[in-house]
Amino acid sequence: MEVLLGITGKDFTIVAASKATMRGPTVLKSSDDKTRPLSKHTLMAYSGEAGDTVQFAEYVQANIQLYSKRNASELSPYEVSSFVRSELAKSLRSRNPYNVNLLLGGFDPITDKPELYWVDYLASSARVPYAAHGYAQYYCLSTLDKHHHPDISFEQGMKILRMCTDELKRRLPIDFKGVLVKVVTKDGIREEPYEDEKPVYAP
Repeated sequence: MEVLLGITGKDFTIVAASKATMRGPTVLKSSDDKTRPLSKHTLMAYSGEAGDTVQFAEYVQANIQLYSKRNASELSPYEVSSFVRSELAKSLRSRNPYNVNLLLGGFDPITDKPELYWVDYLASSARVPYAAHGYAQYYCLSTLDKHHHPDISFEQGMKILRMCTDELKRRLPIDFKGVLVKVVTKDGIREEPYEDEKPVYAP
């Protein structure tokens, strides 16, 4: 039931996650934050089984921060994605695998480029220009295919995100309570105000 969206541009990565916490058709919480900052330039958004997602996110966050303190250096988004994929692969071969799907958005200060990684519960990982998990992948990938290109500005990226969320409002039979939007740039991670109250009707 969750919605995760990621969009990269010229010098930024946008990560959006639905606010609703759901169990079947029931909304348990309407202001949930499904993201975790892993470092100054890396952000993780997660969806999946409620207990697995929070436990895995906190485990990864703690280990990434521990590595940074021990070695006095920050892991790049690619290195973070490799660690996350490794941990998911280990759990997949255990008796209690994590049922978690992830988007890892970041900005590499060395290459000066934004990065986005799509990771699923089977420990598949791919670097992509844009990505979606949950119901968003059924409705938004065609919009992203059509309108995205590597050099879009931040304003264009937010416009594409608006097109995606409007499409979800039109098509989904559930209210996912809007999205929480965070942006990763060379200056770090920030939460972006996103007005999502206006209803959108099917044509």
